[in-house]
Amino acid sequence: MTILITGATGQLGRLVVEALLDQNVPAGEIVATGRDLAKLADLADRGVQVRPIDYSDPASLREAFSDADKVLLVSGSEVGQRLPQHLNVIAAAKEAGVGLIAYTSIANADTTGMALAGEHKATEDALRESGLPFVLLRNGWYLENYTEQLGNFLQHGAVLGSAGEGRVSAASRADFAQAAAAVLIAKDQAGKVYELGGDTAFTLAELAESVAAVTGQQVAYQDLPAEGYTQALVGAGVPEQFAQILADSDLGIARGDLLVTGGELQALIGRPTTPLSVAVQAAADALLAANA
Repeated sequence: MTILITGATGQLGRLVVEALLDQNVPAGEIVATGRDLAKLADLADRGVQVRPIDYSDPASLREAFSDADKVLLVSGSEVGQRLPQHLNVIAAAKEAGVGLIAYTSIANADTTGMALAGEHKATEDALRESGLPFVLLRNGWYLENYTEQLGNFLQHGAVLGSAGEGRVSAASRADFAQAAAAVLIAKDQAGKVYELGGDTAFTLAELAESVAAVTGQQVAYQDLPAEGYTQALVGAGVPEQFAQILADSDLGIARGDLLVTGGELQALIGRPTTPLSVAVQAAADALLAANA
């Protein structure tokens, strides 16, 4: 059995490889792929197969997938380019006769109105049309989407957003990675759709309260109209197109688009998902160490 992970040079893909190793999958049965093999050198030293791929290079995909039994398609990071890149991956997997392709989609992909979901929906449709056995991992928001902004929250004393009182079921990347590993190891996954999110949803006001409680500094949530939030992000250096997507995603949170119930993530990983307070504390500790 050969399990191939795309995007293994990125954060989620790398964590999936680590999770497979932690579950005692033999290193030689894991294929870690990415554009920069230097980032995979330590995995190669541990016996993991490493192969170069580029989502935009079909030949590299065909060569890498030649003997893969299962493939995890970690969604691309280039918004606007994802769909053609994903179509290349699906075509290569079909040509190779891959037995199962798992795709990291977005929570509630079939019902959300978020602009960010468009390419995910289209990829899901392409998988259905491909004839390949597939499983959908509809991941919610990462806690790191927020905790990686901790320094900014503390600098400005505010969490900005346009989510109103909407709740988001965020979990850590490690939680989602462990779930992906569990699905890749398990049998009879074809056709399944997992809606994955953290156990306890929270509002952005509650995020601000958690940051304040952990750090002892005054931090409050400031809810802005989407246009105002977009301009705040642009002022902070975020490209305007991506800033618009982020603001639109907050409107999705306000509608409940990133609220996930059912406990499927906890069931897959066999433990409670990472609590918000634990993630904020870890980020605060890391920030303190970096500034020491």
